[in-house]
Amino acid sequence: MPYTLRWGILGAGWISSCFVKDILLDPSTRDVDDVTHKVTAVGSRDAKKAQEWIDKYITGDAHAEAKAYGSYEEVANASDVDAIYIGTPHTHHYDCAVACINAGKHVLVEKPATSNLAEWEALVQLAKEKNVFLMEAMWTRFLPVTKAMKEVIASGELGELRVLYVFEHPSKSNQYLSPYFRHADLAGNFDINNIPKTHRILDPQLGGGALLDLGPYPLIWAILALYEDPRNEKRHPTRITGNMIKTKLTGVDSSTVFVLDFEHLDAQAILSCGITISSPENALIMRFSNGNIIVPRPIYRPDSFKVQKLAKEGSNDVAEEKEYEFKSKLVGGGWHFQADEVARCVRDGKIQSDLWGLDKTSLEMKIFDEVRRQGGYELPPGVEKVVA
Repeated sequence: MPYTLRWGILGAGWISSCFVKDILLDPSTRDVDDVTHKVTAVGSRDAKKAQEWIDKYITGDAHAEAKAYGSYEEVANASDVDAIYIGTPHTHHYDCAVACINAGKHVLVEKPATSNLAEWEALVQLAKEKNVFLMEAMWTRFLPVTKAMKEVIASGELGELRVLYVFEHPSKSNQYLSPYFRHADLAGNFDINNIPKTHRILDPQLGGGALLDLGPYPLIWAILALYEDPRNEKRHPTRITGNMIKTKLTGVDSSTVFVLDFEHLDAQAILSCGITISSPENALIMRFSNGNIIVPRPIYRPDSFKVQKLAKEGSNDVAEEKEYEFKSKLVGGGWHFQADEVARCVRDGKIQSDLWGLDKTSLEMKIFDEVRRQGGYELPPGVEKVVA
């Protein structure tokens, strides 16, 4: 019999609807037979809104299993809830997660998991004390297309391990590829001049701006390709450089570029995010000694990628090109794969995921804190519940 994880949902908004609609799909549509999901509680600031949300997004037999609550605390304390998905604005994540963890519930919290590193470290400590599972909802890391891309990187098929700046030549026996250079971009035109200043993308009280709202998506690819490189041994970037352009409307960042140097790998990640223009067609490019990986937008859920093998090292001539296509293989939006990971971890008694562990979110928040510091973007007083 498959293991069934009973979910509570905090935040009756759009992102929660994406998650719930996906996890209630038949698991067999994604070739999963060991775990399944049900939603037993939905919490909002208003019980009526929570019920309306249930009526809209949960149908069939699952509808009768979901109960509406008028507070987040009630969901956290519900006896028929095993794990809680937190889909509230990210400046509310910390308080919601604390309530859930203190109630002994496992937690999947939307990205960015918290407003800063200090908040995240406090959550990690609390989760370990309570012996509950905690993970940031970095759903892109669990997509089949991401898994396939990771396999290409690790296979060695794009050439020998090479260095970029120091010209070091590691042993050929180590077949893990090292990207010379990589760029990832996520941008979207939010039409900021024609939306309320209280919109989540503009409101500093909600951690608005490009970096915290969109930045996790370009960053996940740097973590996958560089931080996860076995030679890296979980070392952090040797240098973080960030630049921001802030909108005069509210002072949040409208465009941010940040560069991560991994000098010990002789590799670099150049990442960007913005809220006034859209991403280019090829929004993610990884360049290796003997080839490239090119990924079309959107980088949070690509449905294909292209692998190019060069005629010879340093050449611009493409000798072979292969496209990997996943659009026809994906049922749903893709949010269910991370939920399957949570269910398996909870079933197996784990308190963190092997694919997206607590350390990776710690690195993410450290990077974001430093980029905000360099960019001069301070959140309003009281927004950050824990500060270093």
